[in-house]
Amino acid sequence: MSTPTRLILLPAALLALAGCATAPAPLQGNFATTGPADETAAAPAQKVRWGGEILRVDNARDHSCFEVLARPLDASARPLRHDRSQGRFIACRAGFYDPAVFEAGREITVTGTVNGSERRKVGDYDYRYPRVDADVIYLWNEPRYLRAAYPYPYPDPWFYGPYGYGWDPFWYRTPFPPVVVVRPHPHHHR
Repeated sequence: MSTPTRLILLPAALLALAGCATAPAPLQGNFATTGPADETAAAPAQKVRWGGEILRVDNARDHSCFEVLARPLDASARPLRHDRSQGRFIACRAGFYDPAVFEAGREITVTGTVNGSERRKVGDYDYRYPRVDADVIYLWNEPRYLRAAYPYPYPDPWFYGPYGYGWDPFWYRTPFPPVVVVRPHPHHHR
C-alpha cells in the first residue's frame, strides 16, 4: 500500500472508530429486549438492562431501592433525555446508596434480573412496577453546562430559528456537554 493511500485511510479509520459508541464494561452483555412498560416485563428471571431518571431512593437496613422513570437507552446504554417514557420500574440492590448523591433527576442504568412486580400509587393511579434485582447500578456523570453571552440586540445563531423571529433555545443537549446561551433581556438598558 502506498504512503498517500495510508495517509487517506488512517484518518478515515480513526473517524469510523470514533463514531462507534459502546457501553461501559459493567453494562455490557446480552439482555432481554422488553422494556418496563411491556406486558411481559414482570416475567421472572429475565436479564435486563434498563435505565432512566431517578424518581426516588428508599433505603432499608440492608438494601436500597430506586424508583426509576424509564427512558430509551442510546448506543452507550445511557438514558436519552426527551419527553417519552418507557414506563417505570423499581431496582433494588444490597447496600446503602446515599440519596444526596443518587438524587431525583439523575440518570442511571441498571442491569439485573426481573423478580416479579409490585404495586404502588402514582397519584391516585395504582401502578404496576416491574422489580429488578440489580447487579449493577450505574450512575452517569451530570452533563457540564457552559455559559455564553450574546449582548442584545445582536442575534444568537438560532435567532431566526424554525419557530420564527426571536426563537432562542436556552438549553439543548448534544453528544458534547450542553451549552447554555445567556443574553440580557430585550428591555434591559445599561
